[in-house]
Amino acid sequence: MSYHVQKCGTRMGVAVAAAVMLLSFLQPAGAEEFVNTGYFGDIAIKGYDPVAYFTENQAVEGSETYSYHWLGATWYFASARNRDLFKGDPSRYAPQYGGYCADGVSFGTVTTNIDPKAWRIIDGKLYLSYDPGAAEGMEKNPTKVTDSKKHWSEVQQTLISEKMHTVWQQPATK
Repeated sequence: MSYHVQKCGTRMGVAVAAAVMLLSFLQPAGAEEFVNTGYFGDIAIKGYDPVAYFTENQAVEGSETYSYHWLGATWYFASARNRDLFKGDPSRYAPQYGGYCADGVSFGTVTTNIDPKAWRIIDGKLYLSYDPGAAEGMEKNPTKVTDSKKHWSEVQQTLISEKMHTVWQQPATK
């Protein structure tokens, strides 16, 4: 019994250390550590172009033709120009909190399901929400932005825990 506990504790410690190293070394300065790709797949913002929110002031569906892989997710763009703008400064265009619902983050919760058409740019930053009412609330209530910044680190810990739980549910390889 004690061997099993020791072995599991060691595996957990190694996995946590590996996750921390991966996050600290692979992330560009200022980048979000997690990208919301929904429940399945690896497409960020459900395939919408993050640059278009800034350049066209609207949600525009991107295309696989103009895609770019960043932070473990595939980002779609409406044009090569938008893709290249993103490549040059992804942190400028990427949504806050990795594209998780900013309203949910303001309460310290993870809301994976977002509506790419429910968004606001506040102080030059893109915030996505699960519905238009939540996006409007982010804009009208400045404390929501402050609260989401305050709660983001605990939400990140929840995401790490969920990811680790998923890893531990997978069968061990021999």
